[in-house]
Amino acid sequence: MGGIIYGLNDKSPPVMDSDIFFLYLLPPIVLDAGYFMPSRPFFENIGTILLYAVVGTIWNVFGIGFSLYGICQVKVFRLQDVSLLHNLLFGSLIAAVDPVAVLAVFEEIHVNEKLHILVFGESLLNDAVTVVLYKLFRSFCEMPTIKTVDIFAGVGKFFVVGLGGVLVGLIFGMTAAFTTRFTKDIRVIEPLFVFLYSYLSYLTAEMFHLSGIVAIIACAMGMKRYVEANISLKSHTTVKYFMKMWSSVSDTLIFIFLGVSTIGENHEWNWPYICFTVIFCLIWRALGVLVLTFFVNRFHVNTITSKDQFIIAYGGLRGAICFSLVFLLPDFHRKKLFIAATTVVILFTVFIQGMTIRPLVDLLAVKRKRESAPTVGEQIHIRFLDHLLAGIEDISGHWGQYYWKDKLEYFNSKYLQKILLREYDQPKSSIVLLYEKLERKHAIELAEAGQLGHAPSHPSLLNNDRTVIMDKKLEDTLNPDVLENIQEILARNLYRIRRTGPAYNRHTLPGETEPVEHAKEILILRHKSLRVEVSGGNTSSSSKEKDDSYSAQGDSSTQPKLCRSFTVRNAEKVQEAKQNRSKSVCVIPPLQPSGTAWGEKKEMEKEPTLERKSASATAGFP
Repeated sequence: MGGIIYGLNDKSPPVMDSDIFFLYLLPPIVLDAGYFMPSRPFFENIGTILLYAVVGTIWNVFGIGFSLYGICQVKVFRLQDVSLLHNLLFGSLIAAVDPVAVLAVFEEIHVNEKLHILVFGESLLNDAVTVVLYKLFRSFCEMPTIKTVDIFAGVGKFFVVGLGGVLVGLIFGMTAAFTTRFTKDIRVIEPLFVFLYSYLSYLTAEMFHLSGIVAIIACAMGMKRYVEANISLKSHTTVKYFMKMWSSVSDTLIFIFLGVSTIGENHEWNWPYICFTVIFCLIWRALGVLVLTFFVNRFHVNTITSKDQFIIAYGGLRGAICFSLVFLLPDFHRKKLFIAATTVVILFTVFIQGMTIRPLVDLLAVKRKRESAPTVGEQIHIRFLDHLLAGIEDISGHWGQYYWKDKLEYFNSKYLQKILLREYDQPKSSIVLLYEKLERKHAIELAEAGQLGHAPSHPSLLNNDRTVIMDKKLEDTLNPDVLENIQEILARNLYRIRRTGPAYNRHTLPGETEPVEHAKEILILRHKSLRVEVSGGNTSSSSKEKDDSYSAQGDSSTQPKLCRSFTVRNAEKVQEAKQNRSKSVCVIPPLQPSGTAWGEKKEMEKEPTLERKSASATAGFP
């Protein structure tokens, strides 16, 4: 694409403007990454993520900056005019890890959840730290002299900018959740509020010179839980796909600028500086991961393995953020050298590292992500362990992760959900919600199959149960006959629900079970009616008929037999069974010795056609 634009354009290709990037291209990328961030694994590893994102980024910035400044002091390379401050400025932008590239690569290779959230969370917060350091060093470059007070002011500004961005983001996130509480009758504008308040949080933070990236991340993560509960399913689908599309378009436009600049004339090639930039990016990131992981593993039971450390170090892909920042550098005589070095680093990390990381994961046998969702039993055990560990920390006086998580969950269920959720009656656990979802799904399936009939459904009985309990007089008016009728209706419907899934039989082909069962029931009812007509209330004859009918014992020459099942278990009788299947005859067994011939003759004269149909239908059941 860059080659086409450059070939068709006689003039210089378009370059990226600061306002275009910070106001239109950067917010969609960060909003998409923050909104779809998995909350539980993120907050479970928040300490490690912040350590990698803040301390690791500062480590990379100063490591790369000082190393490149040392290379510039070599006279052979002819780079003595590049100052230390310019190298630190370049180090601040080249240390930015692209969350979009990381997310695309790591979703493809399906690594385990902890490794994925460490790399993805670090790349997301890394951008916020990078942008703050970039603006800080850029302001230092514009100063004639830098004093000690300016350095301390810069360090204080770093923390104020980050914490202020979090506060602004949470305020707008809660406002968005509270607004969607009243959009029940106007579902069309629900997605608008999600994007509007997210963008307003970014603009407000930038207006007060705070971190807009941190603000939009905090807004997205803060409002997601409540917004998803308030908006409709169609609005959720709209938000999801539009946000993904918006982020993809922004990232595509940035890479189009990358392609245009790659073949353009705005490069200054210097082999030593560019090659050492790639090498220092790899070395300092690997050292930072090793050093920080050493301290992390000393305080964690579930440690980060050496294989995971290698993937974290190797997965630091550069992309849209650092490329955009390098074009926003102030004009000075070495800007084209920085653009060339940044382009090479992006192409190397995206294509070389991005294409080889999957074979390395397979070669090292890194633990992969489980594809199946957690079962109900696993969810119960997870919640049980959370409460148990929170109780242990509370008793022992250790205010750890589970203690604060339990306190925040209590504050959320006690106050926030009552204010921010539309349909909040009482807190329900995930197990109860899952049960209700399965019940609704089962009821819909029964209704579509036409098996509910006119009997009251299970949800309607549950909803009406409260009214019945409140009205004591209605219970007293129910006589035993009505109660017996209700029990009969429930037993019949429950029996039908149990029979919705026929049992598997290896001797029965799919689709044969139901017709055979119907034919069997019809024949049994027919036998009963014939017994009543012939016996005339003779109890002893009826019992003898029943025994003869279902046992079919005696001499075959004197007593006709009921046709038996042709489900043959003996392999030697298969061929004989196939030949006799079409010739089977089903007759009524004798009721008594004196009336055997009379009953058989009368039955065969009246219903010859019905006998043949019944005989062929009953050929498949024992």
